[in-house]
Amino acid sequence: MCNPTNAPKAPESSVPSTTITTTTSSSKEISNAQVRKHNTPSSAWCIVENRVLDITSFAKRHPGGDTILLAAGKDATVLFKTYHPRGVPTSLLDKLQIGETSDPAPSFYSWESEFYTVLRRRVVARLEERGLSRRGGYEIWIKALGLLAGFWFFLLKMYGEARFGVAACYAAAMGVFAAFIGTCIQHDGNHGAFAFGPTWNKIAGWTLDMIGASAFTWEFQHMLGHHPYTNLLDTVEEDRKERGEESPIEDKDQESDPDVFSSFPAMRMHPYNKPAWFHKYQHIYGPILFAFMTLSKVFQQDLEVICNGHLYHIDAMCRYGSKWNVFRFWFMKVLSAGYMIGLPCYFHGVARGLGLFLVGHFTCGEVLATMFIVNHVIEGVSYAQKSNVSATAPRPKTIKGETLMDHHQTKVPLNDWAAVQCQTSVNWSAGSWFWNHFSGGLSHQIEHHLFPSICHTNYVYIQDVVESTCLEFGVPYQNEKNLFVAYFKMLRHLKFMGSSTKIL
Repeated sequence: MCNPTNAPKAPESSVPSTTITTTTSSSKEISNAQVRKHNTPSSAWCIVENRVLDITSFAKRHPGGDTILLAAGKDATVLFKTYHPRGVPTSLLDKLQIGETSDPAPSFYSWESEFYTVLRRRVVARLEERGLSRRGGYEIWIKALGLLAGFWFFLLKMYGEARFGVAACYAAAMGVFAAFIGTCIQHDGNHGAFAFGPTWNKIAGWTLDMIGASAFTWEFQHMLGHHPYTNLLDTVEEDRKERGEESPIEDKDQESDPDVFSSFPAMRMHPYNKPAWFHKYQHIYGPILFAFMTLSKVFQQDLEVICNGHLYHIDAMCRYGSKWNVFRFWFMKVLSAGYMIGLPCYFHGVARGLGLFLVGHFTCGEVLATMFIVNHVIEGVSYAQKSNVSATAPRPKTIKGETLMDHHQTKVPLNDWAAVQCQTSVNWSAGSWFWNHFSGGLSHQIEHHLFPSICHTNYVYIQDVVESTCLEFGVPYQNEKNLFVAYFKMLRHLKFMGSSTKIL
């Protein structure tokens, strides 16, 4: 066993906007290195706009549950701002503050604009107008029960079907339901958006473990890497990797999106990476590799993270510093392997049982990858680079070198966090209730990235508010007609990315 180591415009609302200010000039100075040492559930510190907070005890009474512990040992400014659209009382921060950071790390992002503040206020007002909770309601509960029933129904049917071809169809159907459990249940659960109470959110998030993958690994990659820093690449670290150098985790910049570099060199997802000769075929072999996505996570990535104590540049001790979480990981790995591998092999023989397992996973991986990749790797989307040797943040650009906000009359900084999310994310079938439910909100990717703590069933009701506010502030808002158009543009984008030159 491995042991981890280190529309019409919505009216304004009186929603409080939190501006964090220093409450005492004699605050204790604490270094980033000291904060990084307090990275476990038993000792959790984090940084929010240069304030150092001790969240260890507060995690037990935090309204969102222990999700707050993901911030342990990190700068949590982006998480803090994006998961609290209604704001947080400054008095609470005063109670949690134990000092100020003595060496604030430079960030790629700017928070100076009113764009996100106004947008949050209007979105909250829209939800209040419609009498909607930002967390899940009856719509997501009905869908969740149906998806869970479908998964177990087809899994059990696969066990008892003697004809291999029919059993394979059941396995494929199970894989489809597993994919939708991933997009429609665990996604909201782990974001704290499925239900009011943290217990039900935790159970919803646990459904990812039920289908064989680890919700903890997903939290690290998705919530701590991809969401806050979409399509942003730490070029210093990439250059080191190109030279064959391995940096200790404490020297790595947390502002880097693993979704755009973790598949390299098999796939070139970020234009900064140098293309290899085979990348000119990635638009052809890419859809085949997509099918292996869930297999690689279940059997490679999950195990590497718990053994190494980190996922790439992201420290994992905020979860695996707890013996209970380590136990949960291994228990669910063994249990899910039993009913997804062991029982099929028992009923069908080893060869056919493994074959059915692969059919289910290939189907699940293909469905998931298809819906996820079109949101950030597609024509018209922007990419960003961060270098700690540069005092000026490079502007986000498309693979053709365009800065989308240059085409708009705007006073919003090019590196404004919310504006960057809009430049690096793409919607499809925006405004459609059906496709929003079908995709688990992935069709409204811009809304999701701006408001990850809002249940996906609400995105269709706030979409027009987001789009009109973007138009008002001169921020790009890209929407494709449907999934099929988006998928075609994704393939064409991959083909262009496979060119023989380094684009950015």
